[in-house]
Amino acid sequence: MKTVFTILLSICSITGFAQHPQAMQPAKLSHAINNLRKRDTTIESDTSKENKEPQYFYISANTNVFVNTRGGAAKRFAPAIEFGRTYGIFDIGLAIGKLNELRGNDTARYIELRPSINVFSKGRFAESLCLGAGYVLNGKQGLMSEICNGINFNVSTTFAITMVQGYVFFDGTNSNRTGQYIGINLTYNFLKPHSVNKQRKKAAILSDN
Repeated sequence: MKTVFTILLSICSITGFAQHPQAMQPAKLSHAINNLRKRDTTIESDTSKENKEPQYFYISANTNVFVNTRGGAAKRFAPAIEFGRTYGIFDIGLAIGKLNELRGNDTARYIELRPSINVFSKGRFAESLCLGAGYVLNGKQGLMSEICNGINFNVSTTFAITMVQGYVFFDGTNSNRTGQYIGINLTYNFLKPHSVNKQRKKAAILSDN
């Protein structure tokens, strides 16, 4: 028994418990464990924030021109304004524009939901894919769907230019048609100076340069 007691006393001396018996108190031990948990939680929280992608609102001016169709420039031109929000590589926008009909001189206005995603990015350049769905107001071929792809160039964190080409499909009760277009989109990103989202956007642009 004396030998066992000597061994236990030696272990306590090595670990420091013999010199600081207050360290064995449950309350202080629990407090130390809680402090360690708080430190771990704070570190994980900060790390997760740093890994978040930029999120911000944007507005785009879309200048599309239909090709492989009849008529002059006035009938081919189809401008639109799009307002939306970016979530990292994913955009969701609502576009309002007008279409010059292939038949007659009527101009039809439309509203369209336009989600898009960046399928590839390298520095300031990115390739995007868009799938849209909308409605032509008072149009005989009112149902509208769209598929397009574009090459984006980020001039800065707040301004981008996109060269886009795509197809638009119009469906009505008695008729339907398809249009192909090309165009240039000018986009402005609403990013506050020195904001976290602007820093993340800048990092994403310059990460592969």
